[in-house]
Amino acid sequence: MAQTRTPDSARRSERSRRAILDASLELVGEVGYPRLTIEAIAARAGVGKQTIYRWWPSKAAVLLDAFVALVEESAEGEYELPDTGDLEADLKLVLRATVDELNDPAFDLPYRALAAEGVINAELGAEFVAKILEPQLQLYVKRLLVAQKAGQVADDVEPRIALELLVGPLAQRWLQRTMPLTHAYADAVVDYTLRGIAPR
Repeated sequence: MAQTRTPDSARRSERSRRAILDASLELVGEVGYPRLTIEAIAARAGVGKQTIYRWWPSKAAVLLDAFVALVEESAEGEYELPDTGDLEADLKLVLRATVDELNDPAFDLPYRALAAEGVINAELGAEFVAKILEPQLQLYVKRLLVAQKAGQVADDVEPRIALELLVGPLAQRWLQRTMPLTHAYADAVVDYTLRGIAPR
């Protein structure tokens, strides 16, 4: 007697979840966040609206999880800032990569949507910081503490403020579109910051 295979509901659920996340990223790139709807995500993913609402309360929550997955996949597992012993070179490498990421439409569009939504939705904003921003910022803290112990950063410098001198200007120029976000700009930010935090 032939055996019938039992449907794997966990695998089916994960396929549906992945399709929903992919659909939200695709659609925010195609129609923009204001026109993104749960209905459109469901249709693109080939699932019912109730399947989405079973896991997420809103389109913003779907997009946040999709963006978290995108960031994790791009990092390819555990990620650390480079530590070659040359703080300037390491920071320039990381900030140039950040510029490339922010200029990539695959990151830029959902990132802007979440940043904007987080301004008016405090709960989403806090989740965005906790899941996306804070883990990345802690990598800078760790690298700056190593540099501090090596005598490359003044003892009285607070790493959290120092990292904001690095990433803040990039975020401001990107978010406000005040001027082009380039590698040359990233290099200048590193140069100016290191002048300020170097031992006297």
